[in-house]
Amino acid sequence: MRVLTWNLWWRFGPDWQKRQPYIRDTLREVEPDIAALQEVWGADGTSQAHELADALGYHAAYAEPSLPPAPHTPEHEGVEVGLGLVSRWPVLASEAVRMPARFRVPPVALEATVDHPDGPLHVIVACLEWEPVFAADRHAQAHALAKLAADPARDGALPVVVAGDLNAAPDSAVLRPLTRAGLVDAWSAAAGDPHAVTLSSKHPHAPLEADELIDKRIDHVFVRPGQAGQRVECAGATLAGGYEASDHHAVVCDITW
Repeated sequence: MRVLTWNLWWRFGPDWQKRQPYIRDTLREVEPDIAALQEVWGADGTSQAHELADALGYHAAYAEPSLPPAPHTPEHEGVEVGLGLVSRWPVLASEAVRMPARFRVPPVALEATVDHPDGPLHVIVACLEWEPVFAADRHAQAHALAKLAADPARDGALPVVVAGDLNAAPDSAVLRPLTRAGLVDAWSAAAGDPHAVTLSSKHPHAPLEADELIDKRIDHVFVRPGQAGQRVECAGATLAGGYEASDHHAVVCDITW
């Protein structure tokens, strides 16, 4: 199973419409089975995830609100920031799970059950708080994400997948609740480049003020066995997507069990 996670940069930056074909074409080239998407726009009864799924012949789910908060400007009136899932297989169910937050309107995680040929596949998509001044929320959200992923209700024949922009480098304490809950960083398990960067200072609109995040791999795919004794292997890990598509690179991991 090929899992991709990608922050799509919402409608930020100049000429956001021109980026959409590059996003679509990257997904078409990579051919993920599951694409976990962050900073997805939702408006007028549809979402960026649904438009991408329609273009690819896939299935989709969407949940809002997510981070960052949608800007209140006339050109963005009625457009929300959310999370998306694009799946090769039908989405049986999806739910917006409220995450803890003391400093903002609480964001959600998107929990979905996908109709994989081998049984129900549980996928959780998230985008965690990024601002250093709200670090307590980021840690609380990571704990909540780990609890969701470790819930025995998600046990089954397939691994559980957590994917998203977690706004944390691989060695960050933010990720420890996930590893303590039995989840494995698929990139590291697949011997991916330890120096890989998903938020690069080379992007023309890079958030250079984000000192702890810039030039780090802050987008992640985590997995855990769906049942005792199941051996989950991560066979490949690479980056995808150029600067013409988003300010983040996509993370692509191949998972077997």
